[in-house]
Amino acid sequence: MEVSSTHKPVIITCAVTGAIHTPTMSPHLPVTPEDIATSAIGAARAGAAILHLHARRPEDGQPDPRPEAFAAFLTNIRDGCDAVVNITTGGGLGMTREERLRAATFASPELASLNMGSINFGLFPLLNKYEAWKHDWEPGYLSNTKDFVFKNTFADIEYILKTLGNGHSTRFEFECYDLGHLHNLAYVADQGWAEPPFFIQLIFGVLGGMGADLDHLIYLQKCLEKLFGDSCEWSVLAAGRHQMRFAEQAALMGGNVRVGLEDSLYIGPGKKAESNAEQVNHIRARIEQLGMRIATPQEARQRLRLKGAKQVSF
Repeated sequence: MEVSSTHKPVIITCAVTGAIHTPTMSPHLPVTPEDIATSAIGAARAGAAILHLHARRPEDGQPDPRPEAFAAFLTNIRDGCDAVVNITTGGGLGMTREERLRAATFASPELASLNMGSINFGLFPLLNKYEAWKHDWEPGYLSNTKDFVFKNTFADIEYILKTLGNGHSTRFEFECYDLGHLHNLAYVADQGWAEPPFFIQLIFGVLGGMGADLDHLIYLQKCLEKLFGDSCEWSVLAAGRHQMRFAEQAALMGGNVRVGLEDSLYIGPGKKAESNAEQVNHIRARIEQLGMRIATPQEARQRLRLKGAKQVSF
């Protein structure tokens, strides 16, 4: 595919640690506040304009929604780079809506993630890949997802949008795991609960959501054009081995990309990534080889109409 000269610079998001992978799965997964800050700053210096952040308990790596867990690394990240900080409202499996919002309301970030519908969220197949576990909580955490629904009702979505959007002028990365989630966002826009431009993250390869099929991406781009026209910025993440292939295709199609150890622990077949920066460097090189350039944090702020780094609370 020939790259058009009209392509906008590609916004790279890096999802630094997440709440999916557990410490047994990779020694390179950031867990402590120091590791999260160092890894995030490294990703920003490699070219990530946006850093998507979760927190973990340093003693065992469990997802941690407490504001103090985020406070332990947010200031260091702010002081170490100019990237946009994007704080999760998804949290970890089984957290209440209020728990999921604690860190974001504390930090009042420029950007926060928001899942646009309830889905089955199956991590249990990962159990078959490991015989021994570093921490006792890990196998139960994964096996419980066989009977787990990641709840994001319209009431949840409205509450989060109004609490963070109206209360903190935070804007959102709308995470869409299925076609219906795009229609949910269109409904939200019609209700006036959120205003454009909408930053839409299309997610592939999570069990319970869309499969990692490039035909799905091509179709969804057409749906985005019909539903939102020029009023959205879209990005793609794909889980596991599909990460880089989908990111490269998204960039070619005029979209933005997300990489990071939250979404994949690997840099190539059978080779684990040693850092988030390694993944960012890899996709940046491919984007530049294709004749495009990456967006700076300031360009991302302008395109997404963010309030600015000086308007946060950390």
